[in-house]
Amino acid sequence: MFARFRHFARTLPQAALLAALPVAAIAAGEVDFVQSVEPAGLDPTVSSPVAAGQVTWQNLFEGLVAIDRDGRIVPQLATDWTISEDRLTYTFNLRPDVTFHNGTPFDSGTAKFSIERIVADDSTNGQKALYTDIAAVEAPDPQTLVLTLSRPSSDLLYWLGFPAAVMVEEGSADTNGTDPVGTGPFKLDEWRKGDRVIMSAWDGYWGDPAPLDTITARFIADPQAQAAALQSGQVDIASELGAPELFAQFAEDPKFATNVGTGEMEVVAGMNNARAPFDNVRVRRALMMAIDRDALIQAVKSGYGTPIGSHFSPASPYYTDLTGEYPYDPEAARALLAEAGYPNGFEFTFKVPNRTYAQRSAEILQAFFQQIGVTANIVSSDFPAAWIQEVFTDTDYDMTIIGHAEPLDIGIYARDPYYFNYDSDAFDAAMQDVATATDEAARKAAYIRAQEILADDLPALFLYSDPKLGVWDAGLEGVWPDGPVPANDMTEVRWSE
Repeated sequence: MFARFRHFARTLPQAALLAALPVAAIAAGEVDFVQSVEPAGLDPTVSSPVAAGQVTWQNLFEGLVAIDRDGRIVPQLATDWTISEDRLTYTFNLRPDVTFHNGTPFDSGTAKFSIERIVADDSTNGQKALYTDIAAVEAPDPQTLVLTLSRPSSDLLYWLGFPAAVMVEEGSADTNGTDPVGTGPFKLDEWRKGDRVIMSAWDGYWGDPAPLDTITARFIADPQAQAAALQSGQVDIASELGAPELFAQFAEDPKFATNVGTGEMEVVAGMNNARAPFDNVRVRRALMMAIDRDALIQAVKSGYGTPIGSHFSPASPYYTDLTGEYPYDPEAARALLAEAGYPNGFEFTFKVPNRTYAQRSAEILQAFFQQIGVTANIVSSDFPAAWIQEVFTDTDYDMTIIGHAEPLDIGIYARDPYYFNYDSDAFDAAMQDVATATDEAARKAAYIRAQEILADDLPALFLYSDPKLGVWDAGLEGVWPDGPVPANDMTEVRWSE
């Protein structure tokens, strides 16, 4: 009960402790966590879902299924399901006696609305492409939902556990961005734009009650400010500390628990494959060989991170190490540039989101490129609004850099349109083999083949997998050590007795 008080008390002079006791007792069930990016809206089914999902997924919104802390698919609003022999029909049995925060019952009609909204022609769901094989949605009775696919999709259940596929109530769907209504154990109290989102335990929750009274997402973009907020006790958890150079300092401090966890984020320098000179594969390969990935990780992440050679994190069971395909070799890079028709190099605009890891990485890449005669002019782009419009939507860029945080998202290179403007029949065929795989061995083989094609074609420069550097108050239990889904799931977090 008084763990939160002990946490608060370490910032107070001894004389003030007794006076603080009544306040501390009231605040015993509160946890504040760092959120580095403030989302444009709190509905993860609209627009780009990552930042919204990091605040509200599991805390406020739930799906038919969920991805647990170990990356496993587990039942949630669906208690169980069956898949037809031809893998085209999924029948879900829905959990009874579930209501939304506004009192509306959850049933198959609501689930049908939620799924159809994701795949609708006017859908703005950032992950819509994952669900387009859903051809029909039926609700034969209130507790049964049936999805019919146009073709097999071996990863569909996994994707239904994503933040992008949470269940929403039709009456609140249009206002969920600012006033979200879900079925989760916490409900929205207040969104103070530019500062924080406050959520409190909901007494109508269908499952076990939340162990915390209040959780607050604190929007702190600056890595040094994140560290200062932890040290001062303003926040309790930074699940992804943005200042890796300070991580060792926290690890040595008994007031904190630390963990170098695995995550699914791949940091890549995406190129506009439809724009010269990036439409030339030899240029892309030369740029890859100009980069010392180990040195990049040391400079940007204080050595925390893993070099990658394709679009998969080592956290994935399908990962294969392809960093040896185009290793660091500036001399060979210069020769390949000359062969491609650029013996004196070239100049381009490097449009970089104003995120610390991206800015730092871009500056190191700029220096590497200069060594082979290529000049990268860095232009900062406000993230998410400006970058999403300029790069992601309009593809008005030469090169950019971004971390792709969604798990199992290698299929983005088969999307048309997508910001890489990459087109490969061989890659599309590999992804089709993934979708239609009838066993795990065939699925893994197809995923490896897809990685190999990207490692050779290099539609993006594959840099490193970002670790999940977690720091939290040592009095807390239940924090996710790894990141199978980009999220701040507070549903099992509690203060130790």
